Amino acid sequence: MSDYFSDRENGTRARTEQVISPTVWAGLVATVQALNNSGAFGLRFPERCTDGQVICGSDSDALAASVIAEMPGLAWPLATTATVGEGYFSEHQPFAPDTLLILDFIEFVHASVAKAIPGKYHDYLNHYHLTFDQEVGREEFRSIINRMFARNGVAFEMLPNGRIVRLLPPVLGEDMKRAVFNTGDRTLDNMLDECRAKFSDRNPLLRREALERLWDAWERLKSLADPSDKKKSIKIILDAVTSEPSLRARIEVEATELNSIGNSHLIRHSEVSQVPVIDVDHIDYLFYRLFAMIQLMLRKKGNV
Repeated sequence: MSDYFSDRENGTRARTEQVISPTVWAGLVATVQALNNSGAFGLRFPERCTDGQVICGSDSDALAASVIAEMPGLAWPLATTATVGEGYFSEHQPFAPDTLLILDFIEFVHASVAKAIPGKYHDYLNHYHLTFDQEVGREEFRSIINRMFARNGVAFEMLPNGRIVRLLPPVLGEDMKRAVFNTGDRTLDNMLDECRAKFSDRNPLLRREALERLWDAWERLKSLADPSDKKKSIKIILDAVTSEPSLRARIEVEATELNSIGNSHLIRHSEVSQVPVIDVDHIDYLFYRLFAMIQLMLRKKGNV
């Protein structure tokens, strides 16, 4: 099923969740277990019939060994609960591994899965001999994962090549994708392209690097109109944005506030007194706030 009644009636849920919940993880584990039971990992981890060596299923031990080796921190069988407390007071609670580890595991599964097609039935050993369609198996797995993400508002998407990317909020996300940076300064163009690419990454550390790089781009942009005098340059650029006095004043206040944020937080400098920006939602907020200002300036750059 590609959609449900509530999706058709109310529209799809906003994709804003950047942490995979125990509920989604449990659904993923159930999907992988079902695939393993169907023999879908037999192409990469074959269980062979003892009477002729034809593939008849998935070698669960080989699959488990590969998962443990390639996914440090992930145990097999895949756990969906964790024990909290000790002795009589202990209880099982829903559990999910780190989100980045889960996303790595999903890519691992995509690389390993194939649709198992039953062929000849082997009466003596009571199993089917299998052939495989890797393309169909991967497509079906992607569909399950992306539907699971969408239904739970998870801000990740699996592409046809098996890579998972972060979905950007629609307001500025589409503008970021479509934007062609042509500032007349190749270094600035490269900086903006770099921070856009890093900001779309699923790794929060790279997204923080994107925020730092965007602030570097902001500093360079402010000097474009007059490289010899930064204060004069920023005045020329802001004057080009709007000639309406009250809005011009508001935009200058915003530019001053952005300068203050960059200087007082661990974005542009590395002094001990600076406050680091760690929370992913704060990173997103600051990135979009500054990107909107930069985008406005670049659109009005022709007026300089």
